[in-house]
Amino acid sequence: MEAEAKTRLIYILAASHSGSTLLASLLANHPRVCTAGELKLTSLGDVVQYRCSCRAFIEHCPFWLGISEDMTCKGFAFSVSNAGTDLTTGATPYVQRLLRPLHRGPVLEWLRDTALALSPQWRTRLPQIQAHNAALAACISVRTGKPILIDSSKIALRLKYLLRNPGLDVQVIRLVRDGRGVALTYTDPAHFADAQEPQLRGGGTGGDRLNERLSFAEAIWEWRRSTEEAETVLASMPQDRWIEVRYEDLCVRPRATLERLFRFIGVDAGAGFVPQRSDEHHIIGNGMRFDTTREVVLDDRWKSALNARELQTFDSIAGKVSRRLGYV
Repeated sequence: MEAEAKTRLIYILAASHSGSTLLASLLANHPRVCTAGELKLTSLGDVVQYRCSCRAFIEHCPFWLGISEDMTCKGFAFSVSNAGTDLTTGATPYVQRLLRPLHRGPVLEWLRDTALALSPQWRTRLPQIQAHNAALAACISVRTGKPILIDSSKIALRLKYLLRNPGLDVQVIRLVRDGRGVALTYTDPAHFADAQEPQLRGGGTGGDRLNERLSFAEAIWEWRRSTEEAETVLASMPQDRWIEVRYEDLCVRPRATLERLFRFIGVDAGAGFVPQRSDEHHIIGNGMRFDTTREVVLDDRWKSALNARELQTFDSIAGKVSRRLGYV
């Protein structure tokens, strides 16, 4: 029996609130590219109240119900509340502790892999997780009729295992955004990184997300750590398998930026430029997926929201990293 062909997957690697949902939805306007957002399928909160980007409750969305049926036909139990695609969900405390640290280069990752291999549960679960991810990617691709799938999960450790997945052919888009703008979103995600309509924030439940707020110093460290983690993963990849793009370029020069990315993906660069988000996708992720304003607009509120002291704090913690990325 012939092995199934690998599904092509484009992984967006980024700090959270860097514009990954926007990028994924714009790329998926191409006739050969699709997305369903963050395929790790975690952080949904109250799944009963969580809404798909089509605004249907996720458990009643026709698209996701269809995906569940497709997964069943492949022999996989699947629901958005129990997707089987996340590394930590259902793991033992031992495995969860080992998966908690950020990716920190080949030596430490070898130590992590060695320690994980001592867990019988991990040895059983990892092939299952890999199979679920490959099957889900294939089902979304088939159901949308588009052969290339965008996963906007962003997490570097997830990428590590997707790169090892025998059912996936993975390329990476590293999306970067000015750390000052990202850090601001962490201080008040409901206001700076969610749907414009308050009643649709928090996954469509109208949550205020107060429990997610960080102090500005904590927010800077969060951005710096995720940025450095991305660099360690990419250092182990062939340079022709990943590309870097700035959120600011995507917003200010969308056509040139998308055409460059389409060439990297290997599809007709002239066939997919649509300078606005679409209502046709069924996306899990950032609340901006609900916004009725379809035009792409640069969010640079940090320039007026941050005071001199906060800017100095940012520079002392993450200035070198930011300048390394070309931000001044």
